[in-house]
Amino acid sequence: MPIVVNLDVMMAKRKMSLNELSEKVELTLSNLSILKTGKAKAIRFSTLEAICKALECQPGDILEYID
Repeated sequence: MPIVVNLDVMMAKRKMSLNELSEKVELTLSNLSILKTGKAKAIRFSTLEAICKALECQPGDILEYID
């Protein structure tokens, strides 16, 4: 899959655990885990916005296109 999810990288940079992000974004741990491992097929803009707000980053910091 050419879209790579760098959620774990941003979480490490912000020293935030999956549990803490889950609480801030109001998503279940399982849904965040699916996103973090790159197994997600889609992401809602509202979810991406909440993650970016919680991690104080841009969508491009989380999602990357690799040819």
